[in-house]
Amino acid sequence: MLSKPSVLFVCVHNAGRSQMAAGFLAHLAGAAVEVRSAGTAPAESINPVAVEAMAEIGIDIADQAPKVLTPDTVETSTVVITMGCGDTCPFFAGVTYRDWKLDDPAGQDLDAVRAIRDEIGQRVRNLLTELGID
Repeated sequence: MLSKPSVLFVCVHNAGRSQMAAGFLAHLAGAAVEVRSAGTAPAESINPVAVEAMAEIGIDIADQAPKVLTPDTVETSTVVITMGCGDTCPFFAGVTYRDWKLDDPAGQDLDAVRAIRDEIGQRVRNLLTELGID
């Protein structure tokens, strides 16, 4: 039996995009996927507008905290999805990488963050289909 996939979402501050993506994946996949998120330069706290936008759709990410990206976290992930951190993410053979070009929610109003949230939600749903998880 294959072990469950591990998905790592990485952005610079681990305060907005990657936290919303991790929230979506955990909500939609449950225990079928190990969900991780990290940042190359983590912020002090999660973006409160991202928390509010996710809460509007019933996903609570308020208890999450930005985490620093470590090479081990990357190496032990099945899929690594980067969001604006580019070449600062370490590369390991055998790990699948994807780069999602998304606007940064930092400093954006709720309407702008909703649009980013909705795009992330669609990409996460597509990722679940690719992973064979419904």
